[in-house]
Amino acid sequence: MTYSVHNSWHKLLLEEFKKPYFEALMVFVEQEYGKGKCYPRESDIFAAFNHCSLEEAKVVIIGQDPYHGPNQANGLCFSVSEGVAHPPSLVNIFREIESDLGRAYPQNGNLERWADQGVLLLNATLTVRAHEAGSHQNKGWELFTDTVIQKLSNEMEGLVFLLWGGFAKKKAKLINPEKHYILTSGHPSPLSANRGHWFGNKHFSRTNEILIKNGRQAINW
Repeated sequence: MTYSVHNSWHKLLLEEFKKPYFEALMVFVEQEYGKGKCYPRESDIFAAFNHCSLEEAKVVIIGQDPYHGPNQANGLCFSVSEGVAHPPSLVNIFREIESDLGRAYPQNGNLERWADQGVLLLNATLTVRAHEAGSHQNKGWELFTDTVIQKLSNEMEGLVFLLWGGFAKKKAKLINPEKHYILTSGHPSPLSANRGHWFGNKHFSRTNEILIKNGRQAINW
């Protein structure tokens, strides 16, 4: 299959694209998309890298799997296309922003507006079979995205990593805490949020405080 990422990522990821596991992964993905409905659409698989250039990256949010319902996934973790009903986790993200920053709840669930400001919205697995959560896990995507996280840690400085839930927190071992900022909390899913592990984390104001302290522009969440 054909794929493209923003030119700024080429130097960082070019050797990864050439590795046998990644070539096999692309064959698998092409076969899956050829056999039946998968998400996101092929042109959006690498949307996280195309909306957030490497030079502009300053915040990294790590998700697990794309949404597997119709018209939901758009290649950015937790994000849905404009006009699509907000999934429960996104609802809770927006509710925390309301509480944390006093912002009105947005009608548009498309988080491209965050990505375009330097927020890398990275799922661990970038594709999924329709209506089958986790169906493309353990095929090579996690090796690729773990490498992305590790390379960001090694090559960049002062990034803010937001690790929500047990799965994302495990990625902390890939990040150098002496070079970057790591904020953790429970997952915004209803199960976690209703148990008191999400609301009140103030990750959005805390992220902006860190960015401003380091002379960088705050995110308009």
